[in-house]
Amino acid sequence: MAGPGEDGAGAAAYGRPMRTEELTEAKAAARAMWALGDYHRFATQLVWEVGPVVVEAAGIGPGTRVLDVAAGTGNVAVRAAEAGAEVVASDLTPENLAAGRAAAAARGIELEWVEADAEALPFADGAFDVVTSAFGVMFAPDHRAAARELLRVCRPGGTIALASFAPDGLAGDFFATLGRHAPPPQGEPPLLWGTEEHLRELLGGASAALRCEHRCYVESVPGGPADYAAFFTETFGPLIGLRAILAGDPDRLAALDRDLLAFARRANTGPPQGPVAYPYDYLLAVARLG
Repeated sequence: MAGPGEDGAGAAAYGRPMRTEELTEAKAAARAMWALGDYHRFATQLVWEVGPVVVEAAGIGPGTRVLDVAAGTGNVAVRAAEAGAEVVASDLTPENLAAGRAAAAARGIELEWVEADAEALPFADGAFDVVTSAFGVMFAPDHRAAARELLRVCRPGGTIALASFAPDGLAGDFFATLGRHAPPPQGEPPLLWGTEEHLRELLGGASAALRCEHRCYVESVPGGPADYAAFFTETFGPLIGLRAILAGDPDRLAALDRDLLAFARRANTGPPQGPVAYPYDYLLAVARLG
């Protein structure tokens, strides 16, 4: 799972374009937010199994030139490199890149790590055979700007492969839980990327084919629901940042913690004593460009 603002923040409210100075400040805040906690620990514990799914769906293999956008610490990028591809991992947050670089080095994997905004990628037109993102680019504030960049840097005949949370699954419940305690939402709703209709609007015009498939993965930690909630408060930057905002108001902070624990209890499909199990639905989309 990733959280609100993974690749920038966005409009002050859904539907209103940001002024340049607002966008600059919001992206700086997003970088700082994702430096909180331990995103690599979070990702490897909860969402790491999705990376190989995207690599396989995209047909990535030896010699393929791959760009992973909003890569985090390399969920897809590291797996693509292990498959023999020539990989660039881009992300807005330098700390994510540093953690990914260290993890890749420990595995003996070589790839390039580049700090970059998904809405303004620093790469040439058609530079990559495959462009990917798992729970990353969906959090860019301007969906059309991000989609244009995905399409621009992918060569004609190339492939774009995305994994995006579905709005009608646990991700919708989770983000709604945090949203009740957060400042007004920023940018376009991220979970729209998890709907086939929205993706066809973003990518369909340039795609020779767009194939969408509903998938599910399961998050788990040792212990019960309280341990799942505690894991988020320890590792997940957006939640840590939100709790810092509420730190001066103990009642609001306590209400957030109660709601998070309530979510963890009602969403758990494993035994109450653990190990817990949280099935998250997502849309796996593969676009073949014309």
